[in-house]
Amino acid sequence: MSSAPESAPKHTNRLIYETSPYLRQHAHNPVDWYPWGEEALRRAREEDKPILLSIGYSACHWCHVMERESFENEQIAALMNQHFVNIKVDREERPDLDALYMGAVQAMTQHGGWPLTVFLTPDGVPFYGGTYFPPEPRHGMPGFPQVLLAVADAYRNRRGDVVAQAARVRKFLEQANRSLPGRQDLLQETLLSQATTAALRQLDPRYGGFGGAPKFPQPMTLEFLLRAWKRWSDPQPLHAVELTLEQMARGGIYDQLGGGFHRYSVDARWLVPHFEKMLYDNALLARLYLHAYQATGKVLYRRVAEETLDYVVREMTGPHGGFYSSQDADSEGVEGKFYLWTPEEVAAVLGERDARAFNALYDVTPQGNFEHRSILHLERPLDEVAAELGMAPAELEAVVAWARPKLYAAREQRVRPGRDEKVITAWNGLMLRAFAEAARVLERPDYRGLAVRNAKFVLGTLWQNGRLLRTFKDGQARIPAYLEDYALYSGGLLTLYEATFDPRWFRAARELADQMLALFWEPGDEAFYDTGHDQEQLVARPREVTDNAMPSGNSAAVETLLRLATFTGNAEYQRPAATVLRSLAEQLRQYPTAFGHLLEALDFYLSTPKEIVVLGPQPREDTQALLRTVFQRYLPNKVVAGADGPSSQVVVPLLDGREPLDGRATAFVCERFTCALPTSDPAVLASQLK
Repeated sequence: MSSAPESAPKHTNRLIYETSPYLRQHAHNPVDWYPWGEEALRRAREEDKPILLSIGYSACHWCHVMERESFENEQIAALMNQHFVNIKVDREERPDLDALYMGAVQAMTQHGGWPLTVFLTPDGVPFYGGTYFPPEPRHGMPGFPQVLLAVADAYRNRRGDVVAQAARVRKFLEQANRSLPGRQDLLQETLLSQATTAALRQLDPRYGGFGGAPKFPQPMTLEFLLRAWKRWSDPQPLHAVELTLEQMARGGIYDQLGGGFHRYSVDARWLVPHFEKMLYDNALLARLYLHAYQATGKVLYRRVAEETLDYVVREMTGPHGGFYSSQDADSEGVEGKFYLWTPEEVAAVLGERDARAFNALYDVTPQGNFEHRSILHLERPLDEVAAELGMAPAELEAVVAWARPKLYAAREQRVRPGRDEKVITAWNGLMLRAFAEAARVLERPDYRGLAVRNAKFVLGTLWQNGRLLRTFKDGQARIPAYLEDYALYSGGLLTLYEATFDPRWFRAARELADQMLALFWEPGDEAFYDTGHDQEQLVARPREVTDNAMPSGNSAAVETLLRLATFTGNAEYQRPAATVLRSLAEQLRQYPTAFGHLLEALDFYLSTPKEIVVLGPQPREDTQALLRTVFQRYLPNKVVAGADGPSSQVVVPLLDGREPLDGRATAFVCERFTCALPTSDPAVLASQLK
């Protein structure tokens, strides 16, 4: 809730007092914006005005377009101010509001997206909505002023129709957020097999990915397919993963100079991206490429994973250790301008000879492939281009290795896209996990240090008075955290424990998970709620179960609890996780590609996870040899605990009673707390892990 005074200077509205960069971007609109809170809701009730709720986020291109076209337009703003109480929401701060009202708009219009434009009664019930509206009628879409006048007229003169529609939407929202009774009989390996077949049926056989344009990476579905390959040794799922990862790594969706992935591709071949970069995409994709490297040993996957993480280190990490949220698609008001090149620009940096080679490989042409300029991508294999240029492949590789950092440095002199420096707990949990896991797999102590720094920052700043908070910006931690924040950060801490064997991270992960159960799980229910019982009561209590761009709070909670149950042997963690899986089993069966992360969790649940303990001082080579044996192979269903030696205070139950053999580094491999013989031999350990 804003603490702003009742009135604000002209063309400076109440959003000036917020910390969200997205809200502050609208602080000088002529619209009389409010942040979501009691002040705005009270005014709507007292003046009997409908609410115009606009939801977006900082990196959203069409949000910026609608702001320029409508919210900065004096005449349109006057209509908004006359007829509505106007509320602006950053969906990244308030995923509960976003999920609730997005569900309503999708039900009313069969469409969704951002900017989200919803009209509410004064008590917050939606009765009409849409997404982007142009300032005048265009392409069959009504102009925004027409929409405003029509909604205002309906509210004033056809109130009965508005009330009836609001009642129908309220009933829909209440029913949509009810959980379903579970079906244990569906939680079988056949469900995984059916989901694999369904996903492969949607594979684009030429460019990889699923479906046509626009094409999203869908890393969670690809993670599930990688698990399917591991489970059945079936080459088809692995082929689908490799085809997709190789095509994305060659395409414009991947930043060929700076590393990291853009949001999605507007075409089917990964060439033209929507240029925004999101923290969660890069966290999920870095882990996916890391796992593909473990599974295949291919250097390409390691390179892309490292370049993606190095991009986050360089451009998305704050001085406090928190990870920033996103980078805009636009710079200087032009989408993608920062990333585009002409042949002349390349030549000015590299010289004519090397520019000719670079431009041939990365398809930089006079006509361009986007707005008369070129998005860097690898259209053809390097060997083919080298032969065409009369060069040896090694010579062309050397030119590229020299040219990329030169061009990157030149690009850094351009006007950079805007960056949302808001720290979001859930997204930081995803990136913490990526860095911690990469630290072990790639033996990168710098990644481990960054992960530890992030954990210290989040637990020291965003965990206050026993309650996790959602966001940090400008020195302020705000908004009680949601289910996804607890689940994903707890999961990240478990991976950090595996990367360090420092028991404080395991202790913190377990404490967050216990609080998650207390806040978001209702006894006798079938799934978690997204909001805690101590949070604002909305029209309906949101409960998201499908995996979209990120894991849903429910699927993240299930996976974290299953991992904790394996670490501890405590059935109190497994019981709610199994309940959620049962309640969603029928939906998993019918719509498997909408539940990529939950399918990963189900694969873990239906497996016999390896319980691995490694004892020995970590700097010592014999300990490192055992750790290398564990972490350099693709073992998705495992937990790993460790210590320098016997411990009198066992925080992690897996360590209880373990002692090294004759002072040597020792590994124990167990399943359901039944163990193979302890070993100090990496070869024996490798055989036990098969």
